[in-house]
Amino acid sequence: MLIIPAIDLKDGQCVRLRQGLMDDSTVFSDDPVAVAARWVDAGCRRLHLVDLNGAFAGTPVNGEVVTAIAAAWPQLPIQIGGGIRDLETIEHYVKAGVSYVIIGTKAVKEPAFVLEACRAFPGKVIVGLDAKDGLVATDGWAEVSGVKATDLAKQFESDGVSAIVYTDIARDGMMQGVNVEATVAMAQASSIPVIASGGITNMDDIRALNAVAHEGICGAITGRAIYEGTLDVAEAQKLCDEAA
Repeated sequence: MLIIPAIDLKDGQCVRLRQGLMDDSTVFSDDPVAVAARWVDAGCRRLHLVDLNGAFAGTPVNGEVVTAIAAAWPQLPIQIGGGIRDLETIEHYVKAGVSYVIIGTKAVKEPAFVLEACRAFPGKVIVGLDAKDGLVATDGWAEVSGVKATDLAKQFESDGVSAIVYTDIARDGMMQGVNVEATVAMAQASSIPVIASGGITNMDDIRALNAVAHEGICGAITGRAIYEGTLDVAEAQKLCDEAA
């Protein structure tokens, strides 16, 4: 299981939100490239970038920062989400050296777009499913739909999606622990590997996820915990490697 540090970008800065609320953000650095260097030095094998402004605007806003990070570590797999709603944006990121693009809102509103994107950019597409009480949320989590996240995951099973990033919004940025049960349910719903996100606070969460990784959980995204020091990236990855 991969430990994947998150770099959330807002107005060119590295921030963390609580439950996806743009007006409840903590700025951790005004130099996201330096933040990326910190996690690379800690031995991470993938980075998770989110263009928060882009998620609300529906088009990339922090693209220059993403490009700079991808250029600095060309061998490091990077996944980017936030405002990816068309093939042109995906092409731009792929050309910039990004390994995976995360389609969230567009995947919920126009599921057919996922297949189109997978065909145009094979092996490059991740679907981001953000859920509140099991129901999918969109538009930077501003809207909650009536669609069950597990049902939507099944729809993408034959499209060629590389992974599903599953986020429990209620836990995100709250340091309350990961929702293992919901993450396992998502992994069991389809054959697509799942990356857990939201609420990961300390090594107990990593142990709990690692214990059920065989269900199809291939990674864990962590943000606030690694910035506030309650989780050590190198230690967490070491535990996962030893368990494997």
